[in-house]
Amino acid sequence: MAQKPSIPKGTRDFSPVEVSKRNYIIAVMRKHFENYGYQPIETPSFENSDTLMGKYGEEGDRLIFKILNSGDYLDKVPFEELQTINYKQLTGKISEKALRYDLTVPFARYVVQHQNEIEFPFKRYQIQPVWRADRPQKGRFREFYQCDADVVGSTSLWQEVELVQLYDAVFANLGLNGVTIKINNRKILSGIAEVIGASDKLIDFTVALDKLDKIGEEGVKKEMLEKGISETALEKVQPLFNFTGTIDEKLAKLSALLSNSEEGKKGVEELRFICENVSKLGLQQANLDLDVTLARGLNYYTGAIFEVAAPKEVAMGSIGGGGRYDDLTGIFGLKNMSGVGISFGLDRIYLVLEELNLFPETVTNTTQVLFLNYGEKEAFEAMKTITTLRKENIKAELYPDASKIDKQFKHAERRGIPFVVKEIEGNNVTLKDLKTGEQLVLDVTHLIKKLS
Repeated sequence: MAQKPSIPKGTRDFSPVEVSKRNYIIAVMRKHFENYGYQPIETPSFENSDTLMGKYGEEGDRLIFKILNSGDYLDKVPFEELQTINYKQLTGKISEKALRYDLTVPFARYVVQHQNEIEFPFKRYQIQPVWRADRPQKGRFREFYQCDADVVGSTSLWQEVELVQLYDAVFANLGLNGVTIKINNRKILSGIAEVIGASDKLIDFTVALDKLDKIGEEGVKKEMLEKGISETALEKVQPLFNFTGTIDEKLAKLSALLSNSEEGKKGVEELRFICENVSKLGLQQANLDLDVTLARGLNYYTGAIFEVAAPKEVAMGSIGGGGRYDDLTGIFGLKNMSGVGISFGLDRIYLVLEELNLFPETVTNTTQVLFLNYGEKEAFEAMKTITTLRKENIKAELYPDASKIDKQFKHAERRGIPFVVKEIEGNNVTLKDLKTGEQLVLDVTHLIKKLS
């Protein structure tokens, strides 16, 4: 007996309905990416290993899927060496390529490789799958899509203003009200660490602060003390634990707290510019909030940091994030190429729209009308009409076999096809609405109007 087929852990099949819904989200993103001047690029699903390795830290390197060299991949490794070589050394000899881990490092490689063809500032968007050899669990997969928009070659803060607007435009188009776009600045976090005398503990400080909503004030203080941050430092940082008010009020508090830090003051001014201009220009649906505990990707980002929270009625983590980085391409030798970018979490956005019932009914509509098949002669007449409908961009099809009529009707119902053409007489067809049961006799011109 043949073994039942399966797919690798951490991967998924998508049904026609799921693909239609995912494509709907992607189409909305793509429309707004292009409205904002972002150009599409694509990079290979796999890169040379040396492009990826060493760019994500030790943990990231461990999660990269390596691809075995073609043919006899052990052929170039002497037998004696196989007895003593460790797995890290062996990997380098039998695997020269790897599946991409994210879209950011391949984008950096793309910019450096094509720098003489690119007009800077360069605005790109990219919607492609990535792979990570992570432990599969709910909401975490080994293959998933990333949807990124980045600008490289400009330090202008208008880019950050525009990215907030871009987030708002996409979520408003999806009907997702109540989204909160959280913003912070890496310079502010550095400034706070500086003024409390904990610059050498910056990572420990921000990692602990980032957990405020999960473990509370006492939990954060306990973790900071365990990491060697002094009681005196904690007294100075006390205002952060009750950091409430409007954005203007929060900026005023930060200005006072960071008055002795040039780095911190610069971060405050950058945030003020972004927030004031977003406020003046206005947002459609989203809320903008300054969250001083936001510390995502601290080692990576150098300026503004973004994170998008789903509406409060949905229990979901962030559905997007990003920020400013000063030297994206430096890892490949092209220095001083500042950039800023954001990412949309396709899978989480899908789950939020599903939970809130926000997918339009038309998203999953495929065929609009099914023509019943009574035999070869009738099928030919049906195909003539179907050909006319398709030229008018109406989705129509013929049931392929002259089966029992009841079976053909049930097929249409199971497929969710709303209309059936029961018969054709001359230039007229008998059209049945499967939802209401209504039957109409129409000529082809009126059939087109009915189905358009």
